[in-house]
Amino acid sequence: MSRLYFQCAARSAVGLVRNGNEDSALVGSQLIAVADGMGGHAGGEFASSVAINTLSEIAPTFINLDIDSESASDLFLNSLHTIDSQIHAVTLDEPQLAGMGTTLTALFINNAEISLLHIGDSRAYRLRGNDLEQLSADHTVLQELLNKGIISEVDAQIHPQRSMLTQALMGEGTLEPSLLVFQGKIKDRYLICSDGLTGVLSDKEIKSLIKGKDLATAVDALIEATYINGAPDNVTIILADIVDSDACSVEKLGAAKA
Repeated sequence: MSRLYFQCAARSAVGLVRNGNEDSALVGSQLIAVADGMGGHAGGEFASSVAINTLSEIAPTFINLDIDSESASDLFLNSLHTIDSQIHAVTLDEPQLAGMGTTLTALFINNAEISLLHIGDSRAYRLRGNDLEQLSADHTVLQELLNKGIISEVDAQIHPQRSMLTQALMGEGTLEPSLLVFQGKIKDRYLICSDGLTGVLSDKEIKSLIKGKDLATAVDALIEATYINGAPDNVTIILADIVDSDACSVEKLGAAKA
């Protein structure tokens, strides 16, 4: 079986309204992740940073080439519980951070198999040929209303609860995580991003900006487009092509730099 990797470009920006960056990200050849914090400026930065730093610390256990695929998937899945427990521990030590939380959307590539771990409304997409597909499902009140047919896509654009999460990492121990697994193919392009991107750009616009460009140019084009549209939120983007050689160094972005 061919061993595949992510070849990445990434960028995190504060936007035009926020004073700080509540997003964090992890970029590597086998693992990429975006976390979007909430709970006020300090709490949001702290929560997303805890998520990304904890995931980074756990990663060597499931990225290990000597471990079997099933065990690697289990460890990746259970990393959410470890992150949630760590957030709980932090809020016990620092009560002023109570109520903080974060989304987390992560992709792990193991040989030719790609696993998606997802909580919240940060998103994962795959561009395969001319087709852009949203792989993650938003954990929001709005998405539940859409799923039930209570509101239309048009109404969703202006709905007052469009950003209200139904699931997030908040240290409450109530998670029910699951993995979605996909077969990776050379030339597939994956995008994971915070809602600072998807809140201002449609899927059609995103597709037009990432198709046919090199990774770095496409990431810059996405960031520029969010600024043109007012950039009301932090925006973090990881764009990754599937390749057969390991050329992506590990990097942290946003609040996780601290």
